[in-house]
Amino acid sequence: MNSSGRSRATRAFGSAASYGSEGHVNVLVVNCGSSSIKYSLYRMANGESADVLASGLVEKIGEAVSRIHHKVGEAREVRDVSAPDHQAAFGLMIKALAEGPAAVISGPGEIDAVGHRVVHGAEQFTHSQRIDDAVIRALEACVPLAPLHNPPNLTGIRAAMALMPNVPNVAVFDTAFHQTIEPHAFLYAVPYELYAKHRIRRYGFHGTSHRYVTEKAAKVLKRPLDDTNVITCHLGNGCSVTAVSGGKSVDTSMGMTPLEGLVMGTRSGDVDPALAFHLIRALGMSVDQVDNLLNRKSGLVGVSGVSNDMREVTKSAKDGNERAALAIRIFCYRLKKYIGAYTAALGRVDALVFTGGIGENAPHIREGTCRGLEPMGYCMDYARNASNPRGVQDLSTADSPKRILVIPTDEEGMIARDTARIVAGQ
Repeated sequence: MNSSGRSRATRAFGSAASYGSEGHVNVLVVNCGSSSIKYSLYRMANGESADVLASGLVEKIGEAVSRIHHKVGEAREVRDVSAPDHQAAFGLMIKALAEGPAAVISGPGEIDAVGHRVVHGAEQFTHSQRIDDAVIRALEACVPLAPLHNPPNLTGIRAAMALMPNVPNVAVFDTAFHQTIEPHAFLYAVPYELYAKHRIRRYGFHGTSHRYVTEKAAKVLKRPLDDTNVITCHLGNGCSVTAVSGGKSVDTSMGMTPLEGLVMGTRSGDVDPALAFHLIRALGMSVDQVDNLLNRKSGLVGVSGVSNDMREVTKSAKDGNERAALAIRIFCYRLKKYIGAYTAALGRVDALVFTGGIGENAPHIREGTCRGLEPMGYCMDYARNASNPRGVQDLSTADSPKRILVIPTDEEGMIARDTARIVAGQ
């Protein structure tokens, strides 16, 4: 690292000379998509405390012109680059971290571990796992269950191992938190052989986020994690809700794929399964067309006709667009029904938790969901909610039997902590 880079890192993050010192590790967290790599470099202390040294995104991988977004503190850099494949993109990411005035490390040798977000671990993985050849083979076997997500996740793993062959890699699975769900909740009422032979069942996703906010909620409530019952609502472009008993997932809205459950940005969520047959037989659609319709053209964008972004849908609704207003009502109504169902399933609920981009930043969605739930013990302070305070917040009234919390999620931080813990052999 040159002197100007060291100086900038020191100003932003404290003493850069302590990088790699005893008790500290640098963990690179990556989320690899089909044409992008999102990354964050964390400096971990004792496997728990995490400072973000830098973060960014390499996008449009494989296109004629790719682009890298790199952020250090408040400083941002965006520039066009050449990234014909993911390994080239990984190299650009390392270069951004280690070279130039915004460098935060002197080279890849200061990266102690790489943590990968992996969407689907099926039943093989109930916890985060250090990656070896056996893990890679198991992830390859999961590809039919997540054909859009696991292949790029594997591509990122292989790119990291090729560029930094001596650095340990850890897989953190979206599905792992939900592996505590019992068979009566994860099985579909279809011939049992489909599960026994093909592992067709509910898996659930967003597990890293649901686990993080559950643990945070227990601390906010000042309850032991194993005596904490919460309903966690992860609301973003993808949405899911999870019932958590004693700190463990007991049911969740996403199923074998992320299509099931709540209304999402472009996904329909729950529909009559026979809808697919009708679209094929009556409208002459192909299987791929139905897949595309339900996964990419439905949800908020399908109903509103405006956007998959709740901010744009909300703006349009305020401007008088009835379809946009209807999309918001459907979104809140579906979530309200799941909260009611999971309240019944849990029996005792200590708190309802909102997280994700919508859950943290859309007070009208929280209000639209909670109005009418007072008889079930969810009593919101609507004035406080409307003020949309930032950070961890309790939005319930003083006498509410159940708390209503907003907890910003930190999936990348959770991946970094898991990675540091596993590499340390804990």
